Amino acid sequence: MPYKILVVDDDRDILELLSFLLGRSGMVTLAASDATSGLTMFDAERPDLAIVDIMLGTSSGFDLVGELRARSTIPIILLTARSSDDDKVRGLEAGADDYLVKPFSHRELIARIRACLRRRSQVAVGAVDQTVLRVGPLMMDVAHHVASKQGRSLDLTVTEFRLLRYLMGRASAVVPTAAIVKDVWGYDDYGAREVLRVTLFRLRRKLEDDPSTPRLLQTVPGIGVMLIPEVVEQIAEQEPS
Repeated sequence: MPYKILVVDDDRDILELLSFLLGRSGMVTLAASDATSGLTMFDAERPDLAIVDIMLGTSSGFDLVGELRARSTIPIILLTARSSDDDKVRGLEAGADDYLVKPFSHRELIARIRACLRRRSQVAVGAVDQTVLRVGPLMMDVAHHVASKQGRSLDLTVTEFRLLRYLMGRASAVVPTAAIVKDVWGYDDYGAREVLRVTLFRLRRKLEDDPSTPRLLQTVPGIGVMLIPEVVEQIAEQEPS
């Protein structure tokens, strides 16, 4: 069966354009022009992915993303005409998996949709992952989608959880940026690297005692990202010179 894509945008031209692009790619479009009809359509049709515009007339796309995320774990792509980091952070914190800034490339949109759907399909058909990861003060129960630091529960979005899981599995190694965006987001372009940058910023605010001077989650300029277990640093500090 073709994938069903919910598109919520108060711009009729955008709805028609996305309906055309999705139909040409073999997908079914569920078009809604406001948040209320979008939620009604979601409950009735149970789409495989949602595309939501930030500005929905009198409603907020951020609020709609939060409502959709509370109902489901489907991938959500946020469309925005604004490129500020505040909007990106707010959208991803609301539960979006990805975002695109208008005007966007038609090919890029379809590529991101397919990447999100591919990730979701891989999770759905894969065996239940019973792995419990432990890195320094961090613990992650993959099967139950629970993460904590020193016993304190971490309130992570789907995207934050997926990125942290990936880095915890490669702790103490510098993971190249290209590898992260390809393996976690499914594609490597400027937009994906921007999403990674914003997601790392959000993760630091939740993991670090002082996000401005991170100890756990460090960026190696020009190369990638490293998750450093604090226990390793503490042991090294205690060793005699």
